[in-house]
Amino acid sequence: MKLKPTDIPCQRLLVIMPRLLGESVMATAALHAIAQAHRDTHITVLVKRRLRPVLYGLDCIDRVLSIRKRSKQKRKTGKRASAIGLGRRLSRGGFDTAVIFPMTFKAAALPAVAGIKRRIGYESEGRAVLLTDRLVTPRNKNEKSKSATIDSYLAFARYLGAVHPSPAMHQVVHPEAMGRLNQRLNDVGIDPSRDELLLINPGAPTPDRRWSPRRMAHLCEMLNERYGLTPVVTGTPAERDVVQELLDRAKVPIVDLPELGSDLHLLKAMVASSRMMVTNDAGPRYLAAAMDIPVLTLFGPTSPQGSGLMLSHEEQVVSEGISLRAKSDPQFKGRASLDVLHADEVFEHASQLYETTRKLSVSGPRS
Repeated sequence: MKLKPTDIPCQRLLVIMPRLLGESVMATAALHAIAQAHRDTHITVLVKRRLRPVLYGLDCIDRVLSIRKRSKQKRKTGKRASAIGLGRRLSRGGFDTAVIFPMTFKAAALPAVAGIKRRIGYESEGRAVLLTDRLVTPRNKNEKSKSATIDSYLAFARYLGAVHPSPAMHQVVHPEAMGRLNQRLNDVGIDPSRDELLLINPGAPTPDRRWSPRRMAHLCEMLNERYGLTPVVTGTPAERDVVQELLDRAKVPIVDLPELGSDLHLLKAMVASSRMMVTNDAGPRYLAAAMDIPVLTLFGPTSPQGSGLMLSHEEQVVSEGISLRAKSDPQFKGRASLDVLHADEVFEHASQLYETTRKLSVSGPRS
């Protein structure tokens, strides 16, 4: 007889995390709900090494395993050997259950290779044979549209017995990282306890999701002139050209966070120290959401409906083409360009966000 979800022993649980920053932050809501529903379960989380700081300080997990970066020689042996090696490594953990957040074949293969008896994941990528508990890809009210990402993660928690799991995400800032950030900002003449910091994220996963660095630089100038905000720019090494263009075009001083030695711990500290963030639809948005930091997000060609986040301190600017139909037609996938957004228009939204959150006590991230 097939076991019901509530009959799952789940004494030693392995959770395989998503591979992107924003998705990993969203998954913390499900982690928290699963831990509350299984208070006696030992929970181990498998995550890419660079995303390990996302899980720092979370009391809902017992152990974090990192996916090691392979050497050049090992990369030549192929992905199959890598998956087998990692699966064997996991087999030593004594796990009885695995929750698989990513919807990839490789992610489902890992616990199968590891010999974990119960493997819970979504049917996708032809991997149903690797799963013991197959969840149907969630749908929203429109049957042809996939459910929001955060809801798809919370479905795991509901499957494992969580009742009305909260979508609240969780982040904790490392005290050492906060101290390191304050020192480096002081070194360039910035006092985080006195100066209001405007965090700018000009990067995004794809070029079509990036607003013009020239216009973003102009926005920094206007917000600095109107409110005295001190701009700080962040970005990954792959986004260095975008960051540099913004720095070159700006007529006001902008703190170059990557040049200060930014890593994910430092970025989290910077988000928590910010008065406000302006970002494209990218990973740092979710850090701000988890820490209740006011955030202005620019959408196009993506739609706000994709993440399903309902943020109390977010102002959304949706480029023309999406805004005309997004509310009435959730399936709309118009390729609206961020190029249609002018700095003056975005400035009005940013001003509204600043004014409405002026009395907000930004006391740091929710733990």
